[in-house]
Amino acid sequence: MASLAAGEKVDFWFDPSCPWTWITSRWITEVATELPLSLTMHAFSLCHLNRDKDIPQSYREHLESARLGAEVAAGVEKLAPARLTDFYTALGTRHFVEEAPKDAATARAALQECGLPEEIVDRAAAGEFTDYLADSTEKALSLVGEDVGVPIIATAGVAFFGPVISPAPHGAAAIKLWEGALALAETPGFFELKRSRTTGPIFS
Repeated sequence: MASLAAGEKVDFWFDPSCPWTWITSRWITEVATELPLSLTMHAFSLCHLNRDKDIPQSYREHLESARLGAEVAAGVEKLAPARLTDFYTALGTRHFVEEAPKDAATARAALQECGLPEEIVDRAAAGEFTDYLADSTEKALSLVGEDVGVPIIATAGVAFFGPVISPAPHGAAAIKLWEGALALAETPGFFELKRSRTTGPIFS
């Protein structure tokens, strides 16, 4: 059975606009507490990932409308990296639990909750963190390839996209999923395990 020593580093990339990534983030956050692991979160841009891809116009418009959140997350990671997990929790709770819009006001409220300067929103909107966000996105993609999105997890010399789950398991079930995902990721030559989604994002 796959396992990691306590304190093993786990890197997690997210775009705060993605509901599926939010669910996975709640799972990996619980797993990191229970084992425990050293979890570090990183900003990722679905806009950057899809910039040259042939995607439906409606999806591109959705990505563009929500891109500010990723830019702000990149700003938090650059300026106060130890607070990024807290910021993502505050922002994601607003988006997916409270159904707040993915706009500047929501990002400012999340920053304020975390004791971070609200001016990060203005600096993000001005493009100050775009290159940093692109670099973070490309680093994640260099580990897993271009034909994925988020979430991306890297640990102990392996990296993978997923898991995509709904809802997030808790307790022993959360640990079991972690051990299974890690076992697959550590298997040489393993690439994909997938089935059709039968439910939408469940945030409870």
